[in-house]
Amino acid sequence: MIFFKFLLSRLLTFFLVVFIGITTVFFVPRFLPSDPVEAMIGKIQAQSSTMDPVAVITLRESLNEAFGLNGSLASQYFGFLKRVLLTQDFGPSLTAYPVPVMDMIGRALPWTFGLLLTSTLISWIFGTTIGLLAGFQRKKAYSAILESIAIIFYPIPYYMFALALIMIFCFIIPVFPLSFTIIGSPATWVFWQNVIKNSFLPALSMILTGLGWWVISMKTIATGISEEDYVYFARLKGLGEKKIMINYVLPNATLPQITFLALQMGGIFNGAMVTEMLFGYPGVGGLIYNGILQADYNLIMGTVTISIIAVALATLVVDILYPFFDPRIRYK
Repeated sequence: MIFFKFLLSRLLTFFLVVFIGITTVFFVPRFLPSDPVEAMIGKIQAQSSTMDPVAVITLRESLNEAFGLNGSLASQYFGFLKRVLLTQDFGPSLTAYPVPVMDMIGRALPWTFGLLLTSTLISWIFGTTIGLLAGFQRKKAYSAILESIAIIFYPIPYYMFALALIMIFCFIIPVFPLSFTIIGSPATWVFWQNVIKNSFLPALSMILTGLGWWVISMKTIATGISEEDYVYFARLKGLGEKKIMINYVLPNATLPQITFLALQMGGIFNGAMVTEMLFGYPGVGGLIYNGILQADYNLIMGTVTISIIAVALATLVVDILYPFFDPRIRYK
């Protein structure tokens, strides 16, 4: 009974967060000074020498209908909620009209998910391991060296690493391609070899930045836990340092790291906008950028809504599973 009450409260919080997020996503783009329909009509008129005024009016009406811009703001809002909640339909994209937004997200999401999932997990595993060693063996010389390297890496934005990697490995030592190109079909080894080669530099730029944060946070946590009474008592019992680190310090120090990792997993669906732009990577970050640049309401609402749901869902899963990782926590 206690678990179901806890689950119900978390589900209500989840739906409330999603509802507020979707509502915000609907209204914010409409405060932008640009009008996507007028922008599209302007492009069409620029490409054609003459255009009948009646045809312009008809086109404007059809585009307003397609983008859900007819009627009052309230009717547009409820129509948007109906489409999203019942059919998961965000309508067509302005930048790639008449391609549906969900089709564009469906093509971009696997690329972003593969890149960010891989880079996040690698940086988490290595950062947590290095931070644990640096925090538990804080009196060792290598602990100070590792912490200093992490402190240097952490504040540097990932796109600065990306620019440095581009200059070194695309121009000075041209080992990797500058732009992302897809060769072959997913059923061939040539395709996956090309994907790995094109994804290596953007992944490396994000791994180096994430590594600094995980090392610093894990070292801080591990240092504090190493001074707890139960660790001191384990040493008095004559247990080896390696066993104390693995059986006493690691399980307790990893708990906060799991929480941060789950939240970052939810943020994967945001994409890495700047990195994707620099490397020409076909991910969700590029879609968000193009949507904002072109005032593409539907594309903005589609990509950001999925990001909101992903982060809220990751938080919900962490809340539910956390007592399994830490038996000291009970559902209330």
